Amino acid sequence: MSGPPFGALAGLRVIDLTRVLAGPYCTQILADHGAEVVKIEPPQGDETRSWGPPFKEGFSAYFSGANRNKRSLALDLGRPEGREVLLRLLEGADVLIHNFKPGGMEKWGLGYEALKDRFPRLIFSHISGFGADGPLGGFPGYDAAVQAMTGLMSVNGAPGGGPMRLGSPMTDLGTGLYAAISILMAVIERQRSGLGQKLETTLYDCALTLAHPQAANTLMSGVTPVSTGNGHPNIVPYDLFPTRTRPLYLAIGNNGQFAKFCAMVGLEEAAKDPRFASNAERIRNREALTEILRARLKDLDADELEPRLLDEGVPAGVARNLDEALEHPHTAHRGMLAEREGYRGVATPVKLSRTPSETRRRPPLLGEQAREILAEAGYSIKEVEALLAEGVVREG
Repeated sequence: MSGPPFGALAGLRVIDLTRVLAGPYCTQILADHGAEVVKIEPPQGDETRSWGPPFKEGFSAYFSGANRNKRSLALDLGRPEGREVLLRLLEGADVLIHNFKPGGMEKWGLGYEALKDRFPRLIFSHISGFGADGPLGGFPGYDAAVQAMTGLMSVNGAPGGGPMRLGSPMTDLGTGLYAAISILMAVIERQRSGLGQKLETTLYDCALTLAHPQAANTLMSGVTPVSTGNGHPNIVPYDLFPTRTRPLYLAIGNNGQFAKFCAMVGLEEAAKDPRFASNAERIRNREALTEILRARLKDLDADELEPRLLDEGVPAGVARNLDEALEHPHTAHRGMLAEREGYRGVATPVKLSRTPSETRRRPPLLGEQAREILAEAGYSIKEVEALLAEGVVREG
C-alpha cells in the first residue's frame, strides 16, 4: 500500500471476503487503525452498494458507512482461476475474514482445514448467522431476524406494544465489534505461539450477549422481561420526560444524583420522601415518582436544563434528532466526522494518543484497485489483462 505506515495496526494485512454489514464493519475498524484491507467482492459487488437511497457519486450511504480505508478487488471465486488469485493474495496475509454460509469456503477447498498447513500463521475469521452445527446450524442470518429470535425485539418498544426492531442494526454492529476483538486477540496470541487459528463469531451468540441487563435479570429471577419503553428495568428515574420544549432523558444512577436533581428543579420534598430513598424503593414506587417528575418537568425548558444538570454531575440529555447530533459542536470537537474526497462518515470512536486513526481512503468503487492489488501480488501486466478479459477479475 502506498504511503508511510501509520496507526496501531500498520503492517497487518487483511483479506476481506465479507459483505453487507457485520464483516465490513469489523474490517473498517481495523482499516481505520492502519490495517491494509483488501475487500474482495463478487463480480456483481457487495449487495449494499445498491441499498438506498441515498446515493452520491456512485456510492450508497449504507455501503459507504462501513467500507472506507479499503481497496476493492472484484473476483469470481466460483472459478478455479479466481481461487488461485485468492491463494496468491494469502501468501502475505495475516487475516482472512469471510461471512459465507458454513460450508461455502469448504466447497471451494478454501476452508480453514485446507489452508492451515499452507498458511500456518493465518488467522481465519468466520462470521455467520448461527454457526455450522446445532439446531440452527448452517441457516442464513440477517440482523432483524436474529433480533426477533433472540428476544431483543421483545424488550424493545413501548410497553404492551409488541416486539419492535431496534432502529439501528445492533446485532450486525455488535457482531462486527466482537469479530474485531477476536482478531486482535488472535494477533496477540500469535506473538507467543507463532500460529494462526480459526475464529468463529455468530450473529446469534452476539445478540444474546447484547441483551443486557434483561438476560442477566432473567437468569437470576426466572421472570420473563417485557418492554419498558424508554424506562430502565433496573434503575429509576431513568426515562424520557416531556418538557415545555422537547423531551429530556434523565439517567440518574445513584442517590446523590437524585438528590442533586431534586434540589435543582424544586423537588426537595421528593428527595426526602421515604418512598424514593433508594433505587430499590424508587423501583417499587416508579409510577408515583414518574407522575411527580412529569408534573414538574412539563413547565421547564429541556435545552436550558440539560447543561445545568450536566454541570452538577446529573446525567441528562435532550432527545435530539440525528442531524442535530451530527452537527453538535462536541461532535466536531471529538473529531467524529471523517471526510475524504467528498466522502463524509462517522469516524472511529477509538482514540489512541501516539498512533491515531486516519481517514486515508474514501470507500472504493467496485474493483477500483484491481490492477494495483494484482501487481503487488506479483502478477504481470499481461496476466492481469488476461484475468480481466476472462472475467475472473472485474474492473468497475
